Amino acid sequence: MAPFARSGGPNSKVPDVSAFKTLIYEKKGFMAQITLNRPEQLNTYNVQMRDDFSEVLTAIRDDDEVRVVVLAGAGQKAFCAGADLTEFLTAPAPVAARRIRFARDVWGLFLSLPQPLIAALHGYVLGSGIEMALCCDIRIAADNVRFGLPEVSLGILPAAGGTQTLPRIVGPGHALDLLLGGQWIDADRALEINLVNRVVPAGELTPAVDALAEKIAGHDPAVVKCAKRAVLQGRDLPLAQALDLEKRLAAQLGLRPSKPIV
Repeated sequence: MAPFARSGGPNSKVPDVSAFKTLIYEKKGFMAQITLNRPEQLNTYNVQMRDDFSEVLTAIRDDDEVRVVVLAGAGQKAFCAGADLTEFLTAPAPVAARRIRFARDVWGLFLSLPQPLIAALHGYVLGSGIEMALCCDIRIAADNVRFGLPEVSLGILPAAGGTQTLPRIVGPGHALDLLLGGQWIDADRALEINLVNRVVPAGELTPAVDALAEKIAGHDPAVVKCAKRAVLQGRDLPLAQALDLEKRLAAQLGLRPSKPIV
């Protein structure tokens, strides 16, 4: 994927990518990619990454040119191995440090994006890494991936949505098994419990993700955004209200009940 271009239409939001210390932001046509860029620290999430995410996600949310977003991790070892414990579990006190960690609602920004997000997962996906992936709409994993949620064993509670997003994806039983059991799971088990949508050989992860992103980017962006909203907003509504939401979104797109949708 080519580096983020500074050219664009009047509705294109261009963050100052040179200021990012923990992320790489690239944009090619209607596709954008965010790459966690702390490979020597296994892409662990720290305060600087929080600030970088806050800027780039806000820009993406308001950028009409971006139709699909890919989230990936740099290096060969990890997508994200959780929070940087040298920051979050040392001075200042853990409670204060975790408050700093969430001073900006990065997780809310993830969930507010109208564009579909695809997580490209490889290596270690632990703690905040899982929570970040769960904020994405589609998760494609390399066959070398390892998932784990170590927070409870460290005497803390996942606080970036993991206790809420995980059971919505895998069900409460599997979620509690991961949270309380503390075991790590491989790609096959993650696919079995629906934590990921697809598993591919590690060498095919980038081509597989790019192919899907290109396909989504080729669709009408208004329809894609409405489809995402219908699924994600509708799942928390009673069926009758969810069906009404679907009708309203279809009408918003100028569709009529008598017109077939293919």
